[in-house]
Amino acid sequence: MGSSFKDLKVWQKSHQFVLEVYRLTKDFPKDELFGLTSQFRRAAVSIPANIAEGYTRKGMKDKLRFYNIAQGSLEECRYYILLSKDLSYSVNYDIEQPLEEISKMLVSYMGKIKLNSDI
Repeated sequence: MGSSFKDLKVWQKSHQFVLEVYRLTKDFPKDELFGLTSQFRRAAVSIPANIAEGYTRKGMKDKLRFYNIAQGSLEECRYYILLSKDLSYSVNYDIEQPLEEISKMLVSYMGKIKLNSDI
């Protein structure tokens, strides 16, 4: 295990996903600034933020609680991607594949924590 949450591949990928969400949503209609744009960005930022916070927790249950919140935010983003496409805001923009990869990595990481509860 690395010395910082920044060493986690799942955190690195989720941080890159946040940057992609910001790039995507900057072109959303201005009337979505306090709606979909804000919600999508908030949910995306929540993924690496909760991974970072969970990383510092000592107990397995506490760690997993934060990673579970990250997983919930990830699913929220999955919906916002669908909604964005249905509203034709992101027709030529594909960020579903990185999100799927992050989801698999997070589930795997959580499984390792459950196996090695001393992490």
